[in-house]
Amino acid sequence: MTSSGSGPLNNLRVVDLATVVAGPGCARYLADFGADVIKVERPGTGDTTRSMGWTHPADDVSLWWKLAGRNKRCVVADLKDPEDLDFVRRLVSTADVLVENFRPGTLERLGLDPEGLIAQNPKLVVTRVTGFGQDGPYSQRPGFATLAEAMSGFAAINGEPDGAPLLPPIALTDEVTALSAAFATMVALHSGVGQVVDVNLLESLFQFMGPLMSLWELRAELSPRLGSGIAYSVPRGTYRCADGKWVAISTSAETVATRVMELIGLGGDPRFEDFGGRVAHREEVDATLAAWCLQRPLEEVLATFEAAHCAAAPVYDMSELAADPHMRARGAVVDLDGTPMQGLIAHLSETPGSLRWAGRALGADTDEVRAELDGSNRTDHVDPGSV
Repeated sequence: MTSSGSGPLNNLRVVDLATVVAGPGCARYLADFGADVIKVERPGTGDTTRSMGWTHPADDVSLWWKLAGRNKRCVVADLKDPEDLDFVRRLVSTADVLVENFRPGTLERLGLDPEGLIAQNPKLVVTRVTGFGQDGPYSQRPGFATLAEAMSGFAAINGEPDGAPLLPPIALTDEVTALSAAFATMVALHSGVGQVVDVNLLESLFQFMGPLMSLWELRAELSPRLGSGIAYSVPRGTYRCADGKWVAISTSAETVATRVMELIGLGGDPRFEDFGGRVAHREEVDATLAAWCLQRPLEEVLATFEAAHCAAAPVYDMSELAADPHMRARGAVVDLDGTPMQGLIAHLSETPGSLRWAGRALGADTDEVRAELDGSNRTDHVDPGSV
């Protein structure tokens, strides 16, 4: 009989009532560093990610669920059933954190209002993940990442200058919000005070917009869509090489930019000697670099840039990333119960996290968790990774 994990958070219990990616992602990050995360799912279908996207060829289980549900114990409870609701309420009374992503007011209507839960468990942190926050005119709107990506300013600057605004082809906002929620949860826990953490998709992605709001408010300027370019640093983008492969190049440090200008034959020209000059002559600089890359295969471009201490990297797809020797050396891809996936998000030298099991079957740990509650023994449970 062991605790849920040996990581630095192994003294924490987290009840995960959330679904899909952002809320469950917050709980997963805590689980990866040892927290006992108990995933509560509705009977029948469970979390949406159990049936979302591609499936594992060995067992037909969603790859999303293998990742989103990793390191969590899984129980089933119907929050509309009085007995199950009482079970969840008792479970929360033993927890340090409750993570949920219902629309504002839903938790209260279910009889799990945060004020009451904190009164019962004074140090409880209730992390609430929504689309637009717990208050404000949009608080009751459904929380979809697409809406946040459209409204945050992200889509407006993403895409080619003469093309449509582009949404990200990954669950970008959900993943960003998961990290934001995990960070905010740990801040709240550190305070030692029971409280509500209000995290939402829109404001989480908005934080990643850098000084673009300051630019608008102070100078009435908008950042343009520039494809892979960036408004304040030239050259920066992706460039095709002679062998048809692509390279990404950045010159966001002045010293690097100066060396790149020398490499591609623009050194010594006063028009390109600083950020402002290069930005003003963006098309000429980009065209010159593009032509330089197109005359050389990718490996030569990379070797030349590395020798000159300039910033360049190959544009990888997943097959190339999986084979990269640095990623392999770092253990960035791990095999967890037969499913390759991302490893830990950070390496701690003295108190590392661990990956113990992939997302488990619906309700796999219901009996165990109920027995623990009945025995009032919070940490005496079987490690699901050992059964």
